[in-house]
Amino acid sequence: MRRQMGRAVLVLAAACCAGPLLAADEGADEAAARDMTAVIALQGLPCGQVLRAEKKGDNDYLASCADGNRYRVTVNAEGRVVVVKQ
Repeated sequence: MRRQMGRAVLVLAAACCAGPLLAADEGADEAAARDMTAVIALQGLPCGQVLRAEKKGDNDYLASCADGNRYRVTVNAEGRVVVVKQ
């Protein structure tokens, strides 16, 4: 479980850090959706594939899944990824 949390933190950190670099690319939304798909899967939550990842703030995303689920993906004060079903 610790390994999965570590991977989730890495994926979310990469998504947050790479965001400004990818902003000029048309594929930025696709990259964020792929990253959120991985983060949600590592948490063991149902999603399938993230169709849309909307950035709400620093380290704060709203992910809409193909199966209809929606999740808020954030990083808490301790640096842990938190995924909450909306």
